[in-house]
Amino acid sequence: MDSIIINGGRTLSGEVTVSGSKNSALPIMAATLLSSGVNRIYGMPDLSDINTMKRLIEHLGAECSVSDGLVINTENIRCCEAPYELVKTMRASFLLLGPLVARFGRARVSLPGGCAIGLRPVDIHIKAMESMGVEFNIDHGYVNASCSRLKGAHILFDLPTVGGTENVMIAACLAKGITTIENAAREPEIVDLAFALKKMGAGIKGEGTDTVIVEGVKELKPLTFTVMPDRIEAGTLMVAGGIAGGEICIKNCPVHCMGSTIEKLRETGLEIEVEEDNVLIKRKGRLKSVEITTNPYPGFPTDMQAQIMALLTLAEGVSIIRETIFENRFIHVAELDRMGAKIKVERDSAVVVGVNQLKGASVMATDLRASASLILAGLAANGKTKVSRVYHLDRGYDSLEKKLQSLGADVCRKRN
Repeated sequence: MDSIIINGGRTLSGEVTVSGSKNSALPIMAATLLSSGVNRIYGMPDLSDINTMKRLIEHLGAECSVSDGLVINTENIRCCEAPYELVKTMRASFLLLGPLVARFGRARVSLPGGCAIGLRPVDIHIKAMESMGVEFNIDHGYVNASCSRLKGAHILFDLPTVGGTENVMIAACLAKGITTIENAAREPEIVDLAFALKKMGAGIKGEGTDTVIVEGVKELKPLTFTVMPDRIEAGTLMVAGGIAGGEICIKNCPVHCMGSTIEKLRETGLEIEVEEDNVLIKRKGRLKSVEITTNPYPGFPTDMQAQIMALLTLAEGVSIIRETIFENRFIHVAELDRMGAKIKVERDSAVVVGVNQLKGASVMATDLRASASLILAGLAANGKTKVSRVYHLDRGYDSLEKKLQSLGADVCRKRN
């Protein structure tokens, strides 16, 4: 397994460009199955999760190629089964359920495997689609779904669910009648998905609010679309500028949907200047402690919790981070403590006592965002840090080590 080696202590400078959003690209790739024809998606990040989704839709019979953007030809879909061997590596694979049932009237999708950061039940997807006329049975770890044609329905989620909102919204585009999704998730990636579906001819309104209304149509046309920049990568790069010091410019930054992240980073004492989609990050003096509670959008994103924790290990005073989304999302704490951090977990909260210096150590990534957190800590640590199991990193960051290298960091990938 690959590892990332960081020799800490270098300040950063220069410009870096944010890649396309993984959490936007994956549901949009799934949505291309709604139509028959050649789809072109631009701005795609080079990630293992993207490659997994590509292999899945190729398994269904689609033809994929990379030429400037990602080209997906969905004319010859011959299979409606998403096998466990592929689904187990990425829970977003369950997003194939909606488009397959909507277009072909059937789907057989493996139940996803476990997730290190907590439970992500798919029963909410199933319950919502049952109200749209889908019949389900679970057999040998597979969800079998069938329906002659989906019908519009009123769906009320108990809690906002990103995957559930996306799956229902995609499926409802070919349903007969109107589907209303209440307590819908409001994430920017859902808005981006809605924009893509509208370009295919879907009737959607209310995206970005807690009530999304979809008026079904008989057929959709193929898609040509550019995915939005990745707000979590952008936030991670902002933290890199803050934890290492110096002055960096982050380009192609989706600042319009990063209000909570930018606000909290400013509270730590970072100077952040915004000009259109460019962000300039500077740090002067020691960082300040803050209190953070993760919440669904537009609150502070859980996907930025581990990264800002790395930053706060060096802040003056005591910071409190409360995690409300995933029950196991503090498993990176023990690894940060190995680097000299002082963090105590109390149920759903982490108490971070700032220290003057982190120390390089051999640490192990436990999930996607934890891997980024440890690399960020390594940038500021005294000595060498080795982060192992960085296959997690490759699921959601497009060449992060190369981007940090371009800013002057002493970081490299060691292939084992």
